[in-house]
Amino acid sequence: MGKVTGFKEFEREVEPYRSPKKRVLDFKEIYTDHDESLLNTQASRCMNCGVPFCQSGEGCPVYNLIPEWNDLVYNEKWEEAFARLLKTNNFPEVTGRVCPAVCEGACVLGITETPVTIKNLEFAIADKGIESGWIKPVIPKKRTNKKIAIVGSGPAGLSAAQQLNSVGHSINVYERADRIGGLMMYGIPNMKLDKSIIDMRVDIMEEEGIKFHTNCDIGGKGKNSLSMEKLIKENDIVLLTTGATKPRDLPIKNRDGKGVYFAMEFLGQNTKSLLDSDLKDDSFINAKDKDVIVIGGGDTGNDCLGTSLRHGCKSLTNFEILPELPKERLDNNPWPIFPRVYKVDYGHEESREVFGKDPREYSVSGKEFLRDKNGKLIGIKTVKVDKDFKEIKGTEQTWKADLIFLAMGFLGPEDYLNKKLKLELDERSNFKAEHDIHQTSHPKVFAAGDCRRGQSLVVWAINEGRAAAREIDKKIMGKTTLV
Repeated sequence: MGKVTGFKEFEREVEPYRSPKKRVLDFKEIYTDHDESLLNTQASRCMNCGVPFCQSGEGCPVYNLIPEWNDLVYNEKWEEAFARLLKTNNFPEVTGRVCPAVCEGACVLGITETPVTIKNLEFAIADKGIESGWIKPVIPKKRTNKKIAIVGSGPAGLSAAQQLNSVGHSINVYERADRIGGLMMYGIPNMKLDKSIIDMRVDIMEEEGIKFHTNCDIGGKGKNSLSMEKLIKENDIVLLTTGATKPRDLPIKNRDGKGVYFAMEFLGQNTKSLLDSDLKDDSFINAKDKDVIVIGGGDTGNDCLGTSLRHGCKSLTNFEILPELPKERLDNNPWPIFPRVYKVDYGHEESREVFGKDPREYSVSGKEFLRDKNGKLIGIKTVKVDKDFKEIKGTEQTWKADLIFLAMGFLGPEDYLNKKLKLELDERSNFKAEHDIHQTSHPKVFAAGDCRRGQSLVVWAINEGRAAAREIDKKIMGKTTLV
């Protein structure tokens, strides 16, 4: 514990984002440069608790050694802090940027004060590691004769690949998109996670001996597709980390037709065009000069807000079916459970800057998409709902819209990969496999990440990938050193 009285002396202070007025003009990351003096002070607020709930079951899913690297940062031992971070987290440079910091929700200091800036510190440690060249390929000293195929290259797939490769297995990762990274590449926009970070990690993993195959759709019908049967036959184990990519729809009147898109269509096309041509190829859904409505209030909805603003939308509205959250925890949401409280994310802040108001409208449910006689989208009809989602009479309203994005979550993995294999599914249509076991109903097929647990966080996907790797290694070798 660096400074015994740190939490008494210093207030919580988070490194700021770039000015919203400036950052909406580009797709560069929203973050500012790290301030080591500030971080040193903030690290001193860690109480070195007897029971560090920040890394408990209610805290960090990968059980990051948070008090240890807080103390190391306070004592300016950055390289040691970075080594501690890599012990539990394969991609801290990603989670430091995009994780909602469940660890901070479980911070003991947060019971009576503001919690330690754990996410900020993780982010800074990871960036320091990149800038200082501390991330280096770790090539296994010897190889086993075991072959493992991983389907999907999101955080679960990549963390599993890195873990299994580290103990000498031969790893092939198959990705249906044209770039590696899954959700991290095409689901999270560039202003939150610059794609050069993913490319850097993939280059290192290739040096470590992992083989990547892009534009390869397992179970699909394209020319580069492969069958699951072939993968199972040619490998000792197949690990499915395909994500939960089946979006929840809004099947109300006039749904069919242009103008209404799933959020991932919008975000994925934008990132691909940005990387391919700096948005010059016009191969994306352009919100410029459009009245935009985003339906869904989570991180994905917020990313749609930020992307629309960067295109130069004419107006921006965000519907949430839930009521506005309270400013502080309610009695049914006690510490250390993640606090469900009102927050202003980067997209909300930017909308306030551009349009002078928060874009969110609460307790709103869509009733009918509105189209003109030619089928062009012109708006949506809505109704207010109560806390039980029952419609409130007399609250119907019509909203103008040229584009509507659906960001209402996901319903599980797409089913075409499993059509012939017929793996057992759970009640939510995910691949059925027990957590921390990860073996499906087929003895050679494992599953991890969103396709097993349902839509979740990047840090949970890393947890699942690491756990699946441990169980796979144990199954094919009889024992394991992976954790």
